[in-house]
Amino acid sequence: MTDPVFLAGTDDRLPEVGQTYELAGEEGRHAAVVRRIAVGEVIIVADGIGGAIRGPVVSASKKGLVVEVAERLTQPATQPEVIAVQALAKGDRGELAVELMTEVGVTRFVPWQATRSIVRWTTERADKTLGRWRSTAREAAKQSRRFRVPTVDEAMTTDGVTALLADCAVGLVLHETATETLPQVLDPSTTPAGRPGPIMIIIGPEGGITDDELAAFTAAGARPALISDGVLRTSTAGAVAAGWLRMGRP
Repeated sequence: MTDPVFLAGTDDRLPEVGQTYELAGEEGRHAAVVRRIAVGEVIIVADGIGGAIRGPVVSASKKGLVVEVAERLTQPATQPEVIAVQALAKGDRGELAVELMTEVGVTRFVPWQATRSIVRWTTERADKTLGRWRSTAREAAKQSRRFRVPTVDEAMTTDGVTALLADCAVGLVLHETATETLPQVLDPSTTPAGRPGPIMIIIGPEGGITDDELAAFTAAGARPALISDGVLRTSTAGAVAAGWLRMGRP
Protein backbone atom coordinates (compact mmCIF):
# COMPACT_ATOMS: atom_id res chain seq x y z
CA MET A 1 0.00 0.00 0.00
CA THR A 2 1.26 3.47 -0.82
CA ASP A 3 2.14 5.91 1.93
CA PRO A 4 -0.76 7.96 3.36
CA VAL A 5 -0.99 11.55 2.15
CA PHE A 6 -1.77 14.56 4.34
CA LEU A 7 -1.98 18.23 3.43
CA ALA A 8 0.27 20.94 4.78
CA GLY A 9 -1.13 24.18 6.14
CA THR A 10 -2.13 26.72 3.49
CA ASP A 11 0.72 29.09 4.36
CA ASP A 12 3.32 26.44 5.21
CA ARG A 13 6.51 26.10 3.20
CA LEU A 14 7.74 22.53 2.94
CA PRO A 15 11.32 22.05 4.24
CA GLU A 16 14.31 20.53 2.50
CA VAL A 17 15.74 17.01 2.91
CA GLY A 18 17.23 16.50 6.37
CA GLN A 19 14.97 19.03 8.04
CA THR A 20 11.77 18.34 9.96
CA TYR A 21 8.19 19.43 9.44
CA GLU A 22 5.45 19.67 12.05
CA LEU A 23 2.05 18.58 10.82
CA ALA A 24 -0.16 20.42 13.28
CA GLY A 25 -3.68 21.83 13.49
CA GLU A 26 -6.73 19.83 12.48
CA GLU A 27 -4.78 17.85 9.88
CA GLY A 28 -2.10 16.88 12.39
CA ARG A 29 -4.62 15.87 15.05
CA HIS A 30 -6.50 13.79 12.51
CA ALA A 31 -3.29 12.00 11.50
CA ALA A 32 -2.23 11.30 15.09
CA VAL A 33 -5.54 10.65 16.84
CA VAL A 34 -7.92 9.37 14.14
CA ARG A 35 -5.50 7.68 11.76
CA ARG A 36 -3.20 6.71 14.67
CA ILE A 37 -0.03 7.31 12.69
CA ALA A 38 2.85 6.30 14.97
CA VAL A 39 6.57 7.02 15.24
CA GLY A 40 8.48 5.21 12.53
CA GLU A 41 5.68 5.19 9.96
CA VAL A 42 6.42 6.89 6.65
CA ILE A 43 3.97 9.51 5.42
CA ILE A 44 3.70 12.08 2.66
CA VAL A 45 2.78 15.70 3.28
CA ALA A 46 1.64 17.56 0.15
CA ASP A 47 1.33 21.30 -0.37
CA GLY A 48 -1.78 21.01 -2.56
CA ILE A 49 -0.11 22.49 -5.66
CA GLY A 50 2.09 19.62 -6.79
CA GLY A 51 4.90 19.43 -4.24
CA ALA A 52 5.35 17.08 -1.28
CA ILE A 53 7.77 15.72 1.28
CA ARG A 54 8.13 12.09 2.35
CA GLY A 55 9.72 10.68 5.47
CA PRO A 56 9.33 8.88 8.78
CA VAL A 57 7.42 10.23 11.74
CA VAL A 58 9.90 11.04 14.53
CA SER A 59 7.39 12.39 17.06
CA ALA A 60 3.68 11.92 17.63
CA SER A 61 1.25 13.49 20.10
CA LYS A 62 -2.39 14.52 20.27
CA LYS A 63 -1.33 17.84 18.74
CA GLY A 64 0.08 16.26 15.60
CA LEU A 65 3.18 14.73 14.05
CA VAL A 66 6.77 15.70 13.34
CA VAL A 67 8.19 14.27 10.11
CA GLU A 68 11.86 14.03 9.13
CA VAL A 69 12.17 14.86 5.43
CA ALA A 70 13.83 11.98 3.59
CA GLU A 71 12.94 13.20 0.10
CA ARG A 72 11.17 15.92 -1.82
CA LEU A 73 8.55 14.86 -4.34
CA THR A 74 6.77 16.56 -7.22
CA GLN A 75 3.69 15.51 -9.13
CA PRO A 76 3.19 16.98 -12.60
CA ALA A 77 -0.11 18.57 -13.54
CA THR A 78 -2.65 16.08 -14.87
CA GLN A 79 -3.01 15.96 -18.63
CA PRO A 80 -5.30 16.77 -20.20
CA GLU A 81 -6.44 19.40 -17.73
CA VAL A 82 -10.15 18.88 -17.16
CA ILE A 83 -12.58 21.53 -15.90
CA ALA A 84 -15.93 20.23 -14.66
CA VAL A 85 -18.94 22.53 -14.76
CA GLN A 86 -21.23 20.78 -12.28
CA ALA A 87 -24.85 21.84 -12.02
CA LEU A 88 -26.06 22.42 -8.48
CA ALA A 89 -27.83 19.34 -7.16
CA LYS A 90 -29.97 18.52 -4.16
CA GLY A 91 -28.70 16.73 -1.08
CA ASP A 92 -25.11 15.58 -1.16
CA ARG A 93 -25.04 14.75 -4.88
CA GLY A 94 -22.93 17.78 -5.70
CA GLU A 95 -20.35 16.76 -3.12
CA LEU A 96 -20.41 13.17 -4.39
CA ALA A 97 -19.75 14.45 -7.90
CA VAL A 98 -16.77 16.50 -6.65
CA GLU A 99 -15.41 13.51 -4.75
CA LEU A 100 -15.60 11.12 -7.70
CA MET A 101 -14.22 13.58 -10.23
CA THR A 102 -11.33 14.58 -7.96
CA GLU A 103 -10.38 10.92 -7.67
CA VAL A 104 -10.12 10.61 -11.47
CA GLY A 105 -8.12 13.82 -11.88
CA VAL A 106 -10.41 16.80 -12.54
CA THR A 107 -8.41 19.93 -11.76
CA ARG A 108 -11.09 22.62 -11.45
CA PHE A 109 -14.76 22.73 -10.52
CA VAL A 110 -17.28 25.37 -11.52
CA PRO A 111 -20.61 25.12 -9.65
CA TRP A 112 -23.34 26.00 -12.15
CA GLN A 113 -26.70 27.52 -11.25
CA ALA A 114 -28.63 25.80 -14.04
CA THR A 115 -32.23 26.68 -14.84
CA ARG A 116 -33.52 23.31 -13.66
CA SER A 117 -31.33 23.05 -10.58
CA ILE A 118 -33.68 22.42 -7.67
CA VAL A 119 -31.13 23.93 -5.28
CA ARG A 120 -30.56 27.69 -5.21
CA TRP A 121 -27.40 29.01 -3.61
CA THR A 122 -28.46 32.02 -1.60
CA THR A 123 -25.64 34.00 0.00
CA GLU A 124 -25.63 32.06 3.29
CA ARG A 125 -26.22 28.70 1.63
CA ALA A 126 -23.56 29.40 -1.02
CA ASP A 127 -20.85 29.99 1.59
CA LYS A 128 -21.64 26.79 3.47
CA THR A 129 -22.04 24.56 0.42
CA LEU A 130 -19.01 25.99 -1.32
CA GLY A 131 -17.01 25.23 1.82
CA ARG A 132 -18.24 21.62 1.74
CA TRP A 133 -17.33 21.25 -1.93
CA ARG A 134 -13.82 22.56 -1.24
CA SER A 135 -13.41 20.32 1.81
CA THR A 136 -14.60 17.34 -0.25
CA ALA A 137 -12.03 18.13 -2.95
CA ARG A 138 -9.25 18.24 -0.34
CA GLU A 139 -10.23 14.93 1.23
CA ALA A 140 -10.66 13.21 -2.13
CA ALA A 141 -7.25 14.46 -3.27
CA LYS A 142 -5.64 12.91 -0.20
CA GLN A 143 -7.55 9.65 -0.59
CA SER A 144 -6.43 9.31 -4.21
CA ARG A 145 -2.81 10.18 -3.26
CA ARG A 146 -2.80 13.40 -5.28
CA PHE A 147 -0.50 16.26 -4.39
CA ARG A 148 -2.74 18.79 -6.12
CA VAL A 149 -6.09 19.87 -4.70
CA PRO A 150 -8.62 20.96 -7.35
CA THR A 151 -9.86 24.53 -7.21
CA VAL A 152 -13.58 25.15 -6.68
CA ASP A 153 -14.91 28.43 -8.07
CA GLU A 154 -17.82 30.52 -6.90
CA ALA A 155 -21.12 29.49 -8.50
CA MET A 156 -21.67 30.76 -12.04
CA THR A 157 -24.66 31.42 -14.26
CA THR A 158 -25.02 30.04 -17.77
CA ASP A 159 -23.58 33.27 -19.17
CA GLY A 160 -20.51 32.87 -16.96
CA VAL A 161 -19.97 29.29 -18.09
CA THR A 162 -20.38 30.30 -21.73
CA ALA A 163 -17.68 32.94 -21.32
CA LEU A 164 -15.29 30.36 -19.86
CA LEU A 165 -15.56 28.23 -23.00
CA ALA A 166 -13.49 30.80 -24.89
CA ASP A 167 -10.40 29.72 -22.93
CA CYS A 168 -10.89 25.98 -23.44
CA ALA A 169 -9.53 23.77 -26.19
CA VAL A 170 -12.68 21.66 -26.18
CA GLY A 171 -16.08 22.05 -24.57
CA LEU A 172 -18.31 19.00 -24.06
CA VAL A 173 -21.96 19.03 -23.00
CA LEU A 174 -23.05 15.68 -21.60
CA HIS A 175 -26.50 15.26 -23.10
CA GLU A 176 -28.78 12.32 -23.82
CA THR A 177 -29.89 13.74 -27.20
CA ALA A 178 -26.35 13.88 -28.58
CA THR A 179 -25.76 11.84 -31.72
CA GLU A 180 -22.07 11.17 -31.09
CA THR A 181 -20.33 9.41 -28.24
CA LEU A 182 -17.49 11.07 -26.36
CA PRO A 183 -14.81 9.14 -28.31
CA GLN A 184 -16.46 10.10 -31.59
CA VAL A 185 -16.60 13.77 -30.66
CA LEU A 186 -12.89 13.77 -29.83
CA ASP A 187 -11.76 11.55 -32.72
CA PRO A 188 -8.72 13.35 -34.23
CA SER A 189 -9.73 12.24 -37.74
CA THR A 190 -13.07 14.03 -37.56
CA THR A 191 -12.36 16.86 -35.12
CA PRO A 192 -10.56 20.00 -36.27
CA ALA A 193 -7.35 20.83 -34.43
CA GLY A 194 -8.36 22.67 -31.27
CA ARG A 195 -6.80 25.68 -29.67
CA PRO A 196 -4.57 25.25 -26.60
CA GLY A 197 -6.29 24.97 -23.25
CA PRO A 198 -8.15 22.60 -20.97
CA ILE A 199 -11.11 20.38 -21.76
CA MET A 200 -14.40 21.48 -20.20
CA ILE A 201 -17.20 19.04 -19.42
CA ILE A 202 -20.64 20.42 -18.61
CA ILE A 203 -22.88 18.26 -16.40
CA GLY A 204 -26.54 19.15 -16.09
CA PRO A 205 -28.86 18.94 -13.06
CA GLU A 206 -31.39 16.22 -12.22
CA GLY A 207 -33.98 17.91 -14.42
CA GLY A 208 -31.65 18.13 -17.39
CA ILE A 209 -30.20 20.93 -19.48
CA THR A 210 -32.75 23.20 -21.14
CA ASP A 211 -32.86 23.79 -24.90
CA ASP A 212 -31.79 27.41 -24.37
CA GLU A 213 -28.78 26.36 -22.28
CA LEU A 214 -27.74 23.75 -24.82
CA ALA A 215 -28.07 26.31 -27.61
CA ALA A 216 -25.94 28.82 -25.70
CA PHE A 217 -23.19 26.30 -25.07
CA THR A 218 -23.10 25.00 -28.63
CA ALA A 219 -23.08 28.56 -29.99
CA ALA A 220 -19.98 29.15 -27.87
CA GLY A 221 -18.27 26.12 -29.42
CA ALA A 222 -19.18 23.25 -27.09
CA ARG A 223 -20.29 19.92 -28.55
CA PRO A 224 -22.93 17.54 -27.16
CA ALA A 225 -21.63 14.07 -26.30
CA LEU A 226 -23.03 10.75 -25.14
CA ILE A 227 -21.27 8.81 -22.38
CA SER A 228 -23.76 5.98 -21.88
CA ASP A 229 -26.67 4.20 -23.49
CA GLY A 230 -28.71 5.30 -20.46
CA VAL A 231 -29.21 8.53 -18.52
CA LEU A 232 -26.74 8.84 -15.65
CA ARG A 233 -27.24 10.74 -12.43
CA THR A 234 -25.72 14.19 -12.18
CA SER A 235 -23.48 12.85 -9.39
CA THR A 236 -21.89 10.16 -11.58
CA ALA A 237 -21.98 11.43 -15.17
CA GLY A 238 -19.00 13.73 -14.78
CA ALA A 239 -16.81 11.01 -13.28
CA VAL A 240 -17.55 8.67 -16.19
CA ALA A 241 -16.63 11.37 -18.72
CA ALA A 242 -13.56 12.57 -16.82
CA GLY A 243 -12.31 9.03 -16.36
CA TRP A 244 -12.40 8.44 -20.10
CA LEU A 245 -10.72 11.77 -20.82
CA ARG A 246 -7.92 11.03 -18.38
CA MET A 247 -7.29 7.35 -19.14
CA GLY A 248 -9.26 6.25 -22.20
CA ARG A 249 -7.90 8.63 -24.83
CA PRO A 250 -5.40 7.31 -27.37
